[in-house]
Amino acid sequence: MKRKIELLSPARDAACGREAVLHGADAVYIGGPAFGARAQAGNDVESIAALCSFAHTYGARVYVTLNTILYDDELAEAERIARALYRAGADALIVQDVGLLRLDLPPIALHASTQMDNRSPEQARFLESVGFSQIVVARELSLAETARIHAAVSVPLEAFVHGALCVSYSGRCYASEHCFARSANRGRCAQFCRLPFDLTDADGRCVVAGRHLLSLRDMNRTASLEEMMDAGISSFKIEGRLKDAAYVKNITAWYRRELDKVMARRSADYERASWGTTRTTFDPQPEKSFNRGFTEYFLHGRGEPVHCFETPKARGEAVGRVERVGRGSLSVTATTARFANGDGLCFLDREGRLHGFRLNRAEGRELFPAEMPEGLRPGAALYRNHDQAFEKVLTRPSAERKLSVSLTLRETAAGYAIDAIDEAGRSVSLAFDAAHETARTPQRENIGRQLARLGDTPFECAGVEIVTAGERFIPASQLAAWRRAATDALLRAHRCTYERPLRRAEDKSAPLPATQLDYTANVANRAAAAFYAEHGATRVEPAYELKAPASARLMECRHCLRQALGFCTKSGKPLPWKEPLMLQTADGKRFRLQFDCKNCQMNVYATH
Repeated sequence: MKRKIELLSPARDAACGREAVLHGADAVYIGGPAFGARAQAGNDVESIAALCSFAHTYGARVYVTLNTILYDDELAEAERIARALYRAGADALIVQDVGLLRLDLPPIALHASTQMDNRSPEQARFLESVGFSQIVVARELSLAETARIHAAVSVPLEAFVHGALCVSYSGRCYASEHCFARSANRGRCAQFCRLPFDLTDADGRCVVAGRHLLSLRDMNRTASLEEMMDAGISSFKIEGRLKDAAYVKNITAWYRRELDKVMARRSADYERASWGTTRTTFDPQPEKSFNRGFTEYFLHGRGEPVHCFETPKARGEAVGRVERVGRGSLSVTATTARFANGDGLCFLDREGRLHGFRLNRAEGRELFPAEMPEGLRPGAALYRNHDQAFEKVLTRPSAERKLSVSLTLRETAAGYAIDAIDEAGRSVSLAFDAAHETARTPQRENIGRQLARLGDTPFECAGVEIVTAGERFIPASQLAAWRRAATDALLRAHRCTYERPLRRAEDKSAPLPATQLDYTANVANRAAAAFYAEHGATRVEPAYELKAPASARLMECRHCLRQALGFCTKSGKPLPWKEPLMLQTADGKRFRLQFDCKNCQMNVYATH
């Protein structure tokens, strides 16, 4: 049986979600009125309802994030929102807090957020047992680890394929709460991992000074889509609910094209999860959208760099090297890049600091900045983090998505009928009373041309068949009215026959993978505590946000500074420092590093 493959795109708002669908998304995820893991990306229920109506025409789904941990006084509001979203047409809720499973929810499907720390077959099997319909696996997993989870469950697995990376396993980061009283598990991450740090050893010696030691590159797994499918991934997720529409358009169109290439080769194994053909007015290029440089992030194990110590800011695409620096301009070595007035460029100075500048004017390879940047030197690599011409294309309508429909006009005793069937298998048949008027000249070509004019509807004509007893004359206005009636009926058929996935039943006897739960279980309400107790927990500690343990583990990271600096214990090199190592921020806060080599993991601890 073919496995359905879903391209899942982010939506900051309903307008952005609509663009995601037009540019090829099979599903969209969007924040609701509250309790999404991006506090700045909330949307009202009415907007989500409109997005659902639009997306469902193409069989595309809408998932709403309800994936923060909840306090006791928020449970009633979360239940009310869940019911409103179900009435609005949402296909699933992406959740973190298991307390929701003890509320009076509608029969809406539940997806297990990556915030639930889904990195083992045991965790995935438990989540499937208690009613989750789709599981978002941890970003850090390799193909082999993903395959083991896939073998343990029958529900679809979802994995991130593109976008920004958290250095800690999702749901296991408490650094923002510890330092800034802004909980990542409550949608208010302050991006502690993008700060500069000094790295010092046990003797107080500075090993590395003022570098962004926890800042990662952005994910791009274009080259491994087929391997991810074969490992068991069914939903390919683009990160970015805070990104603008231009980003969503470009990255969605890129992965739509790349996934389609794989499915064309592997049509016996995989098929697309929604319908419609997308055509764009531009050539998608992921390097032109916000990025910090790319990594596949442990998909094939360790090897390629995953970090970017120099800067947490976007570099963009490499566009050449500086050839000459003049008083008011610079020239670039031979390059295929074409520059435009308003482009944003950047470079790293000799100390590794990123500098950016805007072009006032471009004359071929001679560039005139609005202000000449300091530190620019011949030979420096030049990057473009804002392509004015490319962005201008994306500010305009840049894609259409059409459902293929076949039409038949046939003669009946009382007049005519139009039969319409589209690629999704939806069909309608409408009869119209009309006199049979014999035509003096051949009319079939004209009739077919009039019926095929589907204009700004979601449909495009794959062909028109005309079945009449002879040549008939039918006024163009009459054909247009019948055509509109047929397409309206076909749209109603889509909305009436669209089937949403339903909530899976919970196996109340399913045992927890572990019965001793510390603060990393993120239990912040009585309902969640009761859920875990019913499934066998004998000890449940409160969430970090309620009671922070002293010297707590703030982060669990697969990114490892020993390995990044070239001193992984597997290398056999002697350590040039005395441990424990400490991270120190510019304002003096210190964090102890512990290296769990057995699990190939680096942990970051609070110090007091």
